[in-house]
Amino acid sequence: MLNLSFVWHMHQPDYRDASGVMQMPWVFLHAIKDYYDMPWMVARHEGHKATFNITPSLIEQIKLYYDRPQEHDRFLSLWLQDPALLHEADCKWVVKICNSTPFETMVASLPSYAQLYRKEEYENHELLDLEVLFLLAWCGTYLRRNSSLVGALIKKERHYSQEDKQLLLNELSRFTATIFPYYTRLHRQGRISISTTPLNHPILPLLMDMNNATKANVSTQIPRQPMSLEYDALQQVERAKTLFTETFGFVPEGFWPAEGAVDEKSVGLLKECGVKWIATDEVILFKSLGYTDRDALYTPYNYKGMCIGFRDHGLSDLIGFTYRFWNADKAADHFIASLLPINEENPESTVFVILDGENAWEFFPNNAFDFFEALYTRLDHTAWCRTLHMDEVAALEARPLERVAPGSWIHGEFNTWVGHHEKTRGWELLYITKRDYEHHQVNLDDATKSAITKHFLAAECSDWFWWYGDDHYTEFGAEFDTLFRSHLISVYDLMHIAPPSDLFKPIIENRSTQDFWLQPQSPISPNVDGTHASFFEWVGCGVVDESKLFSTMERVRGPVRKILYGQDDRNLYFAFDADMPQLKQCDTLRIIIEPVKFNEILAINHCNDAHYEENFDGIALEVACQQWLEVRIDKSEIEADKVQCRFELSEGSRVLQTLPGFGELEIDLQTDYSENWFA
Repeated sequence: MLNLSFVWHMHQPDYRDASGVMQMPWVFLHAIKDYYDMPWMVARHEGHKATFNITPSLIEQIKLYYDRPQEHDRFLSLWLQDPALLHEADCKWVVKICNSTPFETMVASLPSYAQLYRKEEYENHELLDLEVLFLLAWCGTYLRRNSSLVGALIKKERHYSQEDKQLLLNELSRFTATIFPYYTRLHRQGRISISTTPLNHPILPLLMDMNNATKANVSTQIPRQPMSLEYDALQQVERAKTLFTETFGFVPEGFWPAEGAVDEKSVGLLKECGVKWIATDEVILFKSLGYTDRDALYTPYNYKGMCIGFRDHGLSDLIGFTYRFWNADKAADHFIASLLPINEENPESTVFVILDGENAWEFFPNNAFDFFEALYTRLDHTAWCRTLHMDEVAALEARPLERVAPGSWIHGEFNTWVGHHEKTRGWELLYITKRDYEHHQVNLDDATKSAITKHFLAAECSDWFWWYGDDHYTEFGAEFDTLFRSHLISVYDLMHIAPPSDLFKPIIENRSTQDFWLQPQSPISPNVDGTHASFFEWVGCGVVDESKLFSTMERVRGPVRKILYGQDDRNLYFAFDADMPQLKQCDTLRIIIEPVKFNEILAINHCNDAHYEENFDGIALEVACQQWLEVRIDKSEIEADKVQCRFELSEGSRVLQTLPGFGELEIDLQTDYSENWFA
């Protein structure tokens, strides 16, 4: 019988600033939408089992919402107020958050929300409705089915009151307090296993030995004079165990190393701390074996007493990135069909499917409930397959593994967290602060040293380094940068020493003027609807930053600030991030593609909610414009390996902007991103 082991990795970075107040609301939103719903969907199917990895930073932050959450969350503190009393800047920020929800999958099902979504101006009563509908949209399937208040407010549709807001926040706060007890109950029933991650989601191998980066990829540039932070690494593991035990009432048997990052020394540390199993990506197995053998993937391994499961990259990505576009039944059938040849080759196989447990579902219809219901139902009726949680897998006979290659689940390397000069600068500032602390710690009392240690451990979080550099794009880069540096500044404040001036300078602005073109890192398949719903749809895209070209080439500014682009198997996608009042002056968008001699003019109707499709000699295009301009081009009829693209925005006969500013945007249509993974 084939063993199938799902591991759902639940993680959000630490959004607290130095004062302990959450600066962004994503933990709360996923708490009411995903963190209860995911194990609940498993529990609906008797005999089905799974593993949930819950990171310590997530545990600490969810607990802040148990009582008076508005005191711990900047957004909720503003959300709870009468919008008429908010300062203009605060009001704009609240509206920005409320308009960040994916439209097709979360907004459209609430007609009143859809009417208010992305309006340019709001009356006070409309703002109040927008705020309430925003939280209702984030309520998951369980809450919608089991909370009479949530159901009644959804049915009400509009004309909400301040009292409705307070009642809703109280209801959701009480609900968050039931999440971890529910996990504990399912664990006691043997339905799930629960694991965790080192405290602040650090890249443990880099903390212990920065040279692991060059061992995984010899061309990686590491910081000068790196420090070994082995004591911090031990603290990250031990404190995670303590917090976990306090929360769930038992010691975790398993750890998911942050980003699947491992090396032999970090695995040894986890083993010394009593950890029985870990998991990582298939690429680490193949590097450790020295060859690629997919048949070798489907079994647990034993490395010096540590059980290791290696995830099937392809199956995991199907769930995380592909099935959201499919009918639920079709997707479930495809997944089972994908398991069948593995079972036929070796009926005693163990398949590890490991992926993000929260961020993908807002892009599925009905928060992925239909997909999981279809998948779990089919697994219930698949006699040759059973699901096991990882604590059970650790008890199975394991194949010996002689070595563990250093690397992560992204290419088996560490370049996502070190190598680019921004990422390296982050490490350098961390090391400088650590050295200054070591020089002065003899003069500090225990309470101060304890507070400083917390800031160091928080600054070692992988997420800060993820968003530095040119490999990932986010509109919230400045916020992440500020939070990272705030922890280091706090160390100096606690020592009563003036922080170095470099800590007040955004790292993300330290790019050279030639870093205006960021290459795509993974396939993308965004919805072309003209709404800037979520940056997650464009994670892994290429970015041409026209604003940097303005400074380097002294060009006349046009409306477009950035071009985002990418592709999947069938289509090319472009999004133009622009000054919308300027863009609304435009009548047409000309698209030029060489060498196929494509040169066509599209009407964009002054960008007044344009959305239509056209076909030019077999090449289909879709255009949409509301909050930004998006274009989809069917590439199936383009007979070329590489294309060069140019764009012109015009008002009448006057060309307002030619794009990209440096000439032509070359795209390799044969690029294979299948090995890329974004967590």
